[in-house]
Amino acid sequence: MTSVLRPTLARCLWTTPLFAALAVFVTFVARSIFDMQPVMQENTFLTVAYIFGAIGFIVGIGGMDYWFSWIIGGELDENDHSQHGAHSWRDYFKFNTDHKVIGIQYIVFTFIMYLVGGMFAEVFRAELAKPGMQSISNGQYNELISSHGTIMIFTFMVPIFAGIGNYVIPLMIGADDMAFPRLNAVSFWLLPLAGIILLSAWLYGSYNTGWTAYPTLQDQSPFGQTLFQIGVIIAGSSSIATAVNFLVTIIAMRAPGMTLFRMPLLCWANLATSALVVAATPFVAGAMFMAMFDREMGTHFFTTDGGGTALAYQHIFWFYSHPAVYIMVLPGFGIISEVIATHARKPVFGYRAVAFSSAGIAVLGFSVWAHHMFASGMQSWLRVPIMFATLLIAVPTGIKIFSWVGTLWGGVIRMTTANLFAIGFIVAFVIGGLSGVMLAAVPFDLSITNSYFIVAHFHYVLFGGSVLTVFAGLYHWFPKVTGRMYDEKLGKWHFWLTFIALNGTFFPMHYQGLEGMPRRVADYAPQFAWSNTVITISAFVLGASTLIFVYNMIHSVRHGAKAGANPWGSLTLEWQVSSPPPIFNFPTTPRVVGGPYRYGEEGVKHAVFPDEQPVETETTVGA
Repeated sequence: MTSVLRPTLARCLWTTPLFAALAVFVTFVARSIFDMQPVMQENTFLTVAYIFGAIGFIVGIGGMDYWFSWIIGGELDENDHSQHGAHSWRDYFKFNTDHKVIGIQYIVFTFIMYLVGGMFAEVFRAELAKPGMQSISNGQYNELISSHGTIMIFTFMVPIFAGIGNYVIPLMIGADDMAFPRLNAVSFWLLPLAGIILLSAWLYGSYNTGWTAYPTLQDQSPFGQTLFQIGVIIAGSSSIATAVNFLVTIIAMRAPGMTLFRMPLLCWANLATSALVVAATPFVAGAMFMAMFDREMGTHFFTTDGGGTALAYQHIFWFYSHPAVYIMVLPGFGIISEVIATHARKPVFGYRAVAFSSAGIAVLGFSVWAHHMFASGMQSWLRVPIMFATLLIAVPTGIKIFSWVGTLWGGVIRMTTANLFAIGFIVAFVIGGLSGVMLAAVPFDLSITNSYFIVAHFHYVLFGGSVLTVFAGLYHWFPKVTGRMYDEKLGKWHFWLTFIALNGTFFPMHYQGLEGMPRRVADYAPQFAWSNTVITISAFVLGASTLIFVYNMIHSVRHGAKAGANPWGSLTLEWQVSSPPPIFNFPTTPRVVGGPYRYGEEGVKHAVFPDEQPVETETTVGA
């Protein structure tokens, strides 16, 4: 009996429907009192049930217990760590305040969503393998492609970096946890809610508007479109709370001696990313609320029939969503700097320039939103400054690429799987960046905007620029998280299959776009048959390569060779404690005495541990 009263998933089984039922009852009473017809409005009841059911879930999992006790004046034990740390696998299914547990929760859940989103892609790629309609209808194609984009962006690409950052960044800066541990746990549990709500849209006709959900398309969509809006709002709330936590943690909780220019570059990247999230995400959340009000409450923010303007939605959406591109790649840039410096045994070339370039991208990211709207009927005078800003933002990105190449140049390069993914990322991202510069030019963009060239660019930036960095980071920190080494041979098979299939899938799309093949269609002209066959085969190889990664990780957790505390011989703080790290990270507070990348200098240390012997470096691969 007590199990359903404690903050667990079992308690969620009754708090979630209870909150949903109360919300429906109050709505019914209100509609009856105010004589709103029809009183029994199914979509309205479902909307409030989903929203308040989500609140009930957070209450059930324990997200409000501490704060509710504080509000009513209850006694609080500040030294109560009963919800901190993982002592068994069951603790990963509970409300847990340990940043390392939360990091693993994020990574595992978002990767599951990656597999789900990838499955949607494989289905519609099978349909596109040859001309004509084979197994799905146009409507099902639109639903699959919309779910693929939405799941990948809002429940994988944005939050996966929150997971990696959650685990690594407090360790990197010498902190014992994130600044707000309970808020951190709530941030995670909002994410499965968002994913479940987005997937449950299939019960109500799904949504068929793409991940952008432009009016007036969404005005014609079934109730699943409302669930899209609720899911994105909840995912955005998770992002904002996480970003606030990162900002406070990095600014206020660094170990003694860790100045801004002694921070690892991953911390700089997450600092810039978090500033972007806090500044930009409320815009898309606001747009989703307004669009939901248009659908369910009869307002006319974006509905043209009532005097609204659909173009306003695009401005608001892209004012978030172009910075969101950098939200999805900036943390990856930080990961690449860590991986390349460590596995090339060389200091980062142009450390301060790279740090400032992250800040530059964060600022310039807000000045380029309208290049997504060159063909949308916007004011023509706005196109020119947006074009120049889009070209200008390539400069800080170029600084990073030159830094990575300069760091590799003359280094003692170890071709580990993590480093292979880092180098593969540079190649793929340069391709995506070059096509991005082309698209910045207004005449070229106008001629190519609705073609597969855009799909090619988008995926080179986000798959080549995000997913490859995720794999690089997961392989790099896998020994730290698990205390085990992964199978390097399987890792290299994973890399080469992924890299070859990535280019086989997305590079031919440039050709298709230049030849005039339109995107967002389930059928196409016969002249594109051969290229689509190549793309579909490559897409299936890309999916199969991911299964190698999944097997490698699961098998290595239990059967991999012992890793030791510091198998890569890294200098940053997370590698100076045991693998996995202790529950509270450090036996004593470290003191930072130098930079994090001083490879090649004899006897240097990034940090010392007063009154404690530092963990002995155990190098598994040759230094």
